[in-house]
Amino acid sequence: MALQVRVAPSKVVLQKLLICVVLFYTVYYVVLSMGCVMLQEYELDVLAPFDFKTNPSWLNTNYKVLLVSMEVTYFVCGLLFVLVVEEWVWDYAFSVTVLHVAITSTVMLEFPLTSHWWAALGSGLISMICGGQTLAYCLFKDNFIYPELDDF
Repeated sequence: MALQVRVAPSKVVLQKLLICVVLFYTVYYVVLSMGCVMLQEYELDVLAPFDFKTNPSWLNTNYKVLLVSMEVTYFVCGLLFVLVVEEWVWDYAFSVTVLHVAITSTVMLEFPLTSHWWAALGSGLISMICGGQTLAYCLFKDNFIYPELDDF
């Protein structure tokens, strides 16, 4: 018996991707504003989610707010994406991250080449996928698609 996978129509996929992107940036700005209040950083930049040029230093409060907000946003969005895309969290997490890099490059007019930004982005993506897929498995384990490997 061959593996049968139902492919969603492109309109549904794009709608879910748009919902995930809006959810991502909404959570990002909420977490960013909460981080500014908690760490007493009173200058919230509107372009903060796209800032990869801030000098990485633990003495720099602005850097700590940006770093913590990125990591918390990725983890929380991984859990929230489950409600939108069910078991396809990994796919949408990767797509939203690619869009975030593209938007960041467009907003800042330069491709991010700083290693600390990519390390934060990569660890955030891993936490988003691991947390989201784990929650999706727990919530939808009866609906998960398991490939039949008997024919190999």
